Amino acid sequence: MKKLKQFNGERLKSARVYRGLTISELAEKAEVSKQAISQFEHNKNSPGLETLMRIIHCLGFPREYFYEENDLDLKIGNTYFRSLLTTNKRQRASQIEKTKILAAIFRYLDKYIQFPKLNLPPLDHNGDIEKAALSLREFWGLGLEPIPNMVRVLERNGFIVTSFLTKEEKIDAFSQRQEFNGNVNYFIVLGNEKNSATRRQFDAAHELGHIILHDWYYDLELISREEFKQIEQEANQFAAEFLLPRESFLNDLVAPYQTKLDYYVELKKKWKVSISAMIVRAYQLNAINYNQYQYLMRQMSKKGMRRKEPLDNILKVPEPILLKKAIDMILTNEVLSSDDLINGLSANKLSIERKEVEILLGLKEGTLNPAQKNNPILSLKEDA
Repeated sequence: MKKLKQFNGERLKSARVYRGLTISELAEKAEVSKQAISQFEHNKNSPGLETLMRIIHCLGFPREYFYEENDLDLKIGNTYFRSLLTTNKRQRASQIEKTKILAAIFRYLDKYIQFPKLNLPPLDHNGDIEKAALSLREFWGLGLEPIPNMVRVLERNGFIVTSFLTKEEKIDAFSQRQEFNGNVNYFIVLGNEKNSATRRQFDAAHELGHIILHDWYYDLELISREEFKQIEQEANQFAAEFLLPRESFLNDLVAPYQTKLDYYVELKKKWKVSISAMIVRAYQLNAINYNQYQYLMRQMSKKGMRRKEPLDNILKVPEPILLKKAIDMILTNEVLSSDDLINGLSANKLSIERKEVEILLGLKEGTLNPAQKNNPILSLKEDA
């Protein structure tokens, strides 16, 4: 076992926030006072062994985690959430902490795997969202055709994408910018709560919108509700422009079919975008008027399509694959064993349980189980 250093109160706060607990909740679970937890987190005092063991039991982090140093060279920008207005601060803080740890795992894997480099053009759009979307499509060679798999587009162009259960119905997706030793990475997390291919397509494009359009360093906690709404509307508009380009989508809105709900079901197969989003886009492009827009939305409500659309159980949900492939390459080619990987993370100041790594990377449960020792049934006799 490595020699433990001084207790790091920031790591206690990190683990508590990761689990979505307040100081009061952790104090109650660990049977210690709120004042004691606060003193531990601010390095005014260190927990005794018995208290620490209760805290470890509550938080599910190894003992070593609380004695490791933080990365001083790490700079973290804002974390943008899909549906910013409906998620509370504690929910957001928990996901932000998970993304920090996800990023630390990625930096370790990056020592062994040649991941795609971040591929972004100079971001000069002057607030013109359509121009930003079309320029990026052109830069990535996407033309004006439908995008079958938005997640794969992001991964090919150097974005780090994962998916896991956020345990919050209101958190569909979020993105975070990090800079470490001069290298910039964008991390995008897609929630697994809503199993819908078209929702995931739009969520991924929405997070890309934040990355392209918005400032990563002003304090989101200080902006007004109206500014929150504006930010979300801009990201939604970018997603619509990126997934449904004006010219090619208008070509599909042929009279009189643009007012037929069943026609949008057929378009959904082609564009991999929800029916409701396509109807909104058709209205934005003046392909239908307000009354026709309202009629189509009423028809959707009448047929129960606002809750669950046709094809939602047929279209395959796009899954991130690069982090899973990275782990598979490392284990299959015996670059590292699962034990080596976990120990290597610990040596790089990230002692963490295997199951947490599996969750954050979207791995199948048990992927990082300890390596099994060979106990052969047969063996040679010593006097043979």
